[in-house]
Amino acid sequence: MLLWTFMTPLLLTAAHMCRAQGCDEFTDLNIGHSFLGTSLRVRLLLYTRENSSCATLLSHTDFSAYPSFNLSRPTSFIIHGYRPTGSPPVWVHELMALLLLRTDVNVIVVDWNHGAANLNYLKAVENTKQAAENLTAFIERMQDSGANLSSIHMIGVSLGAHMSGFVGANLKGAIGRISALDPAGPQFTDKPPEERLDPDDAQFVDVLHTDIDALGYRKPLGHIDFYANGGTDQPGCPKTILSGGAYFKCDHQRSVLLYLGSLNRTCTIRAFPCDSNTEFLDGKCLSCDQFGADGCPVFGYDVSRWKNVLKKLGQTKAFFTTNAQPPYCRTGYKVEVVVWNTDVHWGYMTIKLHHNGTEAVANVDHKSSEFRKFTETTLFAQFDKDVKDVEKMSVTFSTGNVFKPKYKLRVLRVRLTHLELDKTALCRYDLLLEENKEVMFRPVPCEDADF
Repeated sequence: MLLWTFMTPLLLTAAHMCRAQGCDEFTDLNIGHSFLGTSLRVRLLLYTRENSSCATLLSHTDFSAYPSFNLSRPTSFIIHGYRPTGSPPVWVHELMALLLLRTDVNVIVVDWNHGAANLNYLKAVENTKQAAENLTAFIERMQDSGANLSSIHMIGVSLGAHMSGFVGANLKGAIGRISALDPAGPQFTDKPPEERLDPDDAQFVDVLHTDIDALGYRKPLGHIDFYANGGTDQPGCPKTILSGGAYFKCDHQRSVLLYLGSLNRTCTIRAFPCDSNTEFLDGKCLSCDQFGADGCPVFGYDVSRWKNVLKKLGQTKAFFTTNAQPPYCRTGYKVEVVVWNTDVHWGYMTIKLHHNGTEAVANVDHKSSEFRKFTETTLFAQFDKDVKDVEKMSVTFSTGNVFKPKYKLRVLRVRLTHLELDKTALCRYDLLLEENKEVMFRPVPCEDADF
């Protein structure tokens, strides 16, 4: 949010400069165009570090008139999806600007708003194949002029993800990378690989899923498929239809916001390979030994660092959770609890970490956990912020049973282990937790002979 606050004046200034200098801009249509239907037209808007505030409309056939289009540089294509209202994507300039901040590339915004703006979604789906043929021919001319296909990165959103796949398939999987942000599900689900994105479409394909129960695609499509918050019901998004249009598009659009966060480096999201979101939340997938010293892959732009090992592992599903607002990243800890109650108890825990006035909160409440005498219960606690040095810690135990007697959990030991930093585990011994009562304490380094 801070980055957006900082960049908004810059983007507005850039827009004014574009109009003043006669720069080319993304096609701006309206619901009237969508109602009547639009015929496909593909416009390619070039941005580089030399003209980051002023787009150049590229010819599809002749590159000689564009000295800023340096084919010895890598090229990133940004491809939007379905535009039912005809308006330009609000995120496209920020994504372009962040890519240019990261590295010296050609950024080409693929403007196919004429073709994507149509109340008939099926027609927009049909247009993705023709638009992909257009892009394929353009990239082949780039290759003929000296561009390396391995240096091409396509970032496709929704329908744009599958369009990227069609281009990659046309080029025999030779392009370097496709990043697919919540690939569209309707009209693509259960289709064969040649009718959708698949891992063979590029040398490396990374995918993010945020709306698998509505507008997005559910099954894996790449070398690594990230499922944010299980791939559905993103935190902070409306839960009822009373919220209007945001109810339908918030989960789907969150994919772009998460990717922007990976580019601006406000925080790093570590993802955990796992068979299911349930097992991930249960803390059964916290080991990342198969990835060596780099640990579990991070979501987003920098995941290419893991591409070689991911290609060896085959298709990998990875899970992470986020906050409702930026910064989206959360910090994971393993919490191990041993109790000495005679009877088995079931319940939930809220854990808080404190340092210098900062409080981080983790609610381990996706399901009721079992606490059995002298048996270690492992919880996966994901905190809303990172606390570098834990001064104090609090734990609240609850059962969720309003009408039953209150329980007491007699804790023999609670151990807190940071999942990313190589830090000494922190412990507290001999603790009494009365139901629904927060207990604050100062943890100490765990004893070497800890059981």
